[in-house]
Amino acid sequence: MPSTATFFIERVDAIKAQSLLPELAALLHACVHDGASIGFILPFGLEDSAHFWREKILPALGSGGRILFVARQGGRLAGAVQLVVDTPPNQPHRAEASKLLVDPACRRQGIGRALMRALEAEAGELGRSLITLDTRTGDKAEPLYAALGFSVAGVIPDYCRDPFLDRLDATTIMYKRIDAVRAL
Repeated sequence: MPSTATFFIERVDAIKAQSLLPELAALLHACVHDGASIGFILPFGLEDSAHFWREKILPALGSGGRILFVARQGGRLAGAVQLVVDTPPNQPHRAEASKLLVDPACRRQGIGRALMRALEAEAGELGRSLITLDTRTGDKAEPLYAALGFSVAGVIPDYCRDPFLDRLDATTIMYKRIDAVRAL
């Protein structure tokens, strides 16, 4: 049964993320095993999840190429999302939302929405006026992104493997224009 405890959103740097590594690994692992199409397929163990955070995300947080937001609820890590700001020189106005994760036991409480709003506010503060993302076509997250004002740019067929099944799924590319607080 989902908890009704309130949650809070926090921006996490590389040092704090390192201390949260077991919780981040467990969150990613739970989401993948719940069917999230976020770049991984089964079999996918906790060590695979920890390796992803340790080798891919922590260095990007340390270099400033990514920003991590987490949601905490009742003393536990309930969600996370990343803002990718390491863009090519001709795209300093753009950022990417990546790996929105909400613990399956904590869904339908506004955590995903709150994480995305924190991400959007940060992007605006950084002078980014366009946020892009991709999501598996028909996935549970697609209506959330649409409700947050993201528009569909297009659908790419056969983009990724399903985490459970031996089939290829389409992905929907979405974008949202936002007000940048500072000029680039």
